[in-house]
Amino acid sequence: MRVENVDNPYKNQPNFNRRFKLTLNKLYVWKLIEYERVVMLDADNLFLRRADELFQCGQFCAVFINPCIFHTGLFVLQPSMEVFKDMLHQLEIGKENPDGADQGFISGYFPDLLDMPMFHPPLNGTTVNGSYRLPLGYQMDATYYYLRLRWNVPCGPNSVITFPGASWLKPWYWWSWPVLPLGIQWHEQRRQSLGYGTETPMALIQCIVYLGIIAVTRLARPNISKICYRRTEKNISVIQAGLKMLAIWSILASYLLPSIIIPCTIHPLLGWGLYLLGSFALCSIAINAFMLPMLPVLTPCLGIFGVLLVMAFPLYPNGIIRCLSIFAYAFCAAPFLWVSLVKIMASLQASLERENFFPRLGESSPPSGFNKLY
Repeated sequence: MRVENVDNPYKNQPNFNRRFKLTLNKLYVWKLIEYERVVMLDADNLFLRRADELFQCGQFCAVFINPCIFHTGLFVLQPSMEVFKDMLHQLEIGKENPDGADQGFISGYFPDLLDMPMFHPPLNGTTVNGSYRLPLGYQMDATYYYLRLRWNVPCGPNSVITFPGASWLKPWYWWSWPVLPLGIQWHEQRRQSLGYGTETPMALIQCIVYLGIIAVTRLARPNISKICYRRTEKNISVIQAGLKMLAIWSILASYLLPSIIIPCTIHPLLGWGLYLLGSFALCSIAINAFMLPMLPVLTPCLGIFGVLLVMAFPLYPNGIIRCLSIFAYAFCAAPFLWVSLVKIMASLQASLERENFFPRLGESSPPSGFNKLY
């Protein structure tokens, strides 16, 4: 159902998070009066099993993942035009809303839910009436899983996982896995349902471009040794300092640019593969242009690949051991990164100091391949 955006009257209140500006559109679910019951879901819910029994719940049912406030990432409701119109009226008169989002508004609209009984679905499949609290198993906070790397929620079926943490680590982002192990399961459910038809064309174009860059840099091997200038004692130090800065920024851009242009909701395996391919392709430009040694420039790329393997290792007994393993890997990898930086700077300085790195204006350039480091 296409809807017009609800004007959020709380958008100008202090500490309002702009990403919640349109979340009050969720109120339109009460207009679906052609249905007896509706289960409203946020996009970051991950189902572990069928939960059809939720349609047996009453007029309003939700899960308390916080001891005092229920979570609006999943709730059951009976659509009603009367309730919908009253909600819009409450918005017009400025009903108190601490966060300015759907969470605060709906929690304030059903303030007595904490005192309601726990929902237990009737075995005969009938629908109950009234408001109920849903067991925690219908909105398991992913944070609990990351501590033990397994589920053990005794109150109700372990059915649905939610990701209420940092917005930049929501499971639909390709970089969220393997930082958060459950992201790959979310994407597997997306692959089986929605697919990746929107992101695939852009990913294929980027892959072709990166492969073309690699081919050109390996075959043509362009470098900046053919730049000519009038050598003077006054400007040589300025030129060398500028080239050093340009080389370092080129390497940094090689690792940053791919992460920016990759479709952010692509599958993590494709996302990370495209990132590593793009970093390698762009680094090859800097390697050839500034005649840098390949291994030191690609050391960060190898380090990123290694930490992905460490994070994705499936046999950690718990989240603490996993975090310690990642920290140990980072501690051991840091010296290699430092040595690589030193080698890059030393190689760049040596190239700049070579007499034939920049031919003087009017002089012929040295033979091809003469001043390149492999």
